Amino acid sequence: MKISPECYQCLQRLIHQAAILATDNNLLKQKAIKEALRILDDEFSYDQISIVIATKIHQVIKEITHNPDPYRRMKEKEMAIARELYPELSLRAEAASRRRGRKRSNLYKDDFEGCLKLAAAANAIDFFRESGIIKEDMGKSISFTIDDSQRFEAKLRKASKVLYLADNAGEVYFDLPLVKKMRQFADVIYVVKPLPVQNDATLEDISNAGLESDFGKVITTGVASPGIVFTLASTQFKQEFASADLIFAKGMGHYEALSELPEQGKFFYCLMAKCKPVADSLGVPMNSYVAMLQ
Repeated sequence: MKISPECYQCLQRLIHQAAILATDNNLLKQKAIKEALRILDDEFSYDQISIVIATKIHQVIKEITHNPDPYRRMKEKEMAIARELYPELSLRAEAASRRRGRKRSNLYKDDFEGCLKLAAAANAIDFFRESGIIKEDMGKSISFTIDDSQRFEAKLRKASKVLYLADNAGEVYFDLPLVKKMRQFADVIYVVKPLPVQNDATLEDISNAGLESDFGKVITTGVASPGIVFTLASTQFKQEFASADLIFAKGMGHYEALSELPEQGKFFYCLMAKCKPVADSLGVPMNSYVAMLQ
């Protein structure tokens, strides 16, 4: 998905947000903002993909401020919200509640559709959004404006290997039931970032959450970028990507990257369309949930 005019202001906001989070030193902050804005002006083109520019912006802000993880505190808050919400939304808590004699009303069933919707609902978690709005969105039962979930499930039953491209750190708890459900049919490789970028899930996040053994095989893209910048991705990731029968892609960044590739009938986008350019590209209203096979 190529850049649209609205992306310029969004990237400007990203620059100021990242710099403010990265340092309290005003001189370093202003230097980082100035250099990042220069990159934005030099790189902004309607033939470009926004995540490529965002990757360069994050890199220069990290270097100038000497902060390798500006979003650490924000991610910790996000993970705390996710840990709080997960028992309320997941079906796993239902049995324990019954044993305690409590009544529960779970939004998501313990089947493929339920696990998929639970994972999709977690895509409401985003560093641009207020925690109260996130909790409100995730507390609602969702439906997909584009729903290719049955087609995807049919392909999954015939697949040997699936690459699951993770998105935001707080989503990992809600991804796990779906990953385990997928493993009933195919080998699933969970893919995160090698180093911090925005609030994307990293190997460290998986480890800190104590979920390494639960996810099984976990690899990285090899590059600290929102979504995937294929020119910078590792050889291992490229090989796994090419040999996978299905690519399960969480979040808007992965849609922006993969939608530039030829349609292969193996890309499955699972996301909430949180910005107008992505919503327009998909042909759905803002804040719609999408489960689309391409």
